[in-house]
Amino acid sequence: MGLFVAYRPCFHSCEEYNFPYMNHMMKHSLIVALGLCCLSATAAEGESTYDQAKKAELRDTANSLFGPLPDAMPGSENDTDVRKHLGEKLYFDTQLSKNNTISCNSCHRVDQGLGGVDNASGSTGAFGDIGGRNAPTVLNAGFQLAQFWDGRAEDLKAQAKGPVLNPIEMAMPHEGAVLDRIRLNDDYRALFKKAFPHANPAITYDNMAEAIAAFERTLITKDRFDDFLKGDDEALTQLELKGLETFTGIGCTTCHIGPLLGGSMYQKVGLVNAYENFSDIGREEVTKNEDDKYKFKVPTLRNIAITGPYFHDGGVATLDFAVRKMAYMQLGQQLTMKQTDAIVAFLGALTDKGRTGK
Repeated sequence: MGLFVAYRPCFHSCEEYNFPYMNHMMKHSLIVALGLCCLSATAAEGESTYDQAKKAELRDTANSLFGPLPDAMPGSENDTDVRKHLGEKLYFDTQLSKNNTISCNSCHRVDQGLGGVDNASGSTGAFGDIGGRNAPTVLNAGFQLAQFWDGRAEDLKAQAKGPVLNPIEMAMPHEGAVLDRIRLNDDYRALFKKAFPHANPAITYDNMAEAIAAFERTLITKDRFDDFLKGDDEALTQLELKGLETFTGIGCTTCHIGPLLGGSMYQKVGLVNAYENFSDIGREEVTKNEDDKYKFKVPTLRNIAITGPYFHDGGVATLDFAVRKMAYMQLGQQLTMKQTDAIVAFLGALTDKGRTGK
């Protein structure tokens, strides 16, 4: 049992492929063999440890490619405490949906230590309709070059306006209907006046979106990778350090670069080997430029371990499979189990220290 617990990732690969023609005893024998292989591989990895000098070298490389997350998001200079409080109240308020059933937090959950997503392939709207794309994380979102998978909203404020009026999502009929509900609430009337003291009227759709954006600009995460970048030699395990070295060495940083490890460019999904989903044309729908066909915003890898399922359509359930699939599609590489396990371990170090996911 101890062997199984300690080396479960190896057994998971056996279970993932299922091997339908194996009987129970054959599967058991294979699991034992895999366990011994894992023990041998782990011992071999232990021989190639990262000493202080090698950690310093790896840190220099990582800082040149990524760097820690900044302490503040663009646009936050005008975010007063009362404006952020108003935005948080709006973010969690189901009154912004037509039938009072869902809020911003329903699809981008930041409560209970969750990862700013709903962990569903497609989000469920107020009337049960399922969205066509996977909900991206709201954590650190304001650092990205644009919002939504196709970049159709330039910033958090523009993004906040969309879902409330989207018939598949919160389904409010028009801006006036949203404002009518807000005006009926005594707390909102007072908060809007304090949050936007120079605006007349204070309660506008634009100000509602600005307040939500102000709250979302507070959602900056802190993780062990940043600790390592800032000089903590003990922040990452040996396997995570190996994963970082592998990640930077095989070419992942072609797209996943900068403090977010992504979020700074658009890229075609299936650059070398095609992705199976051809129904979503991606950014071409926004730009009407055929060169943008199947291009999507490169997702941030911060908190990626708790924001599955993966890809724009939520078509991949597990992180290890997503890593292997991305290496094949984007880089034309077939990763080994050791490479995959190391990269996945490294990606786990990008999880906010106060969050554990679902």
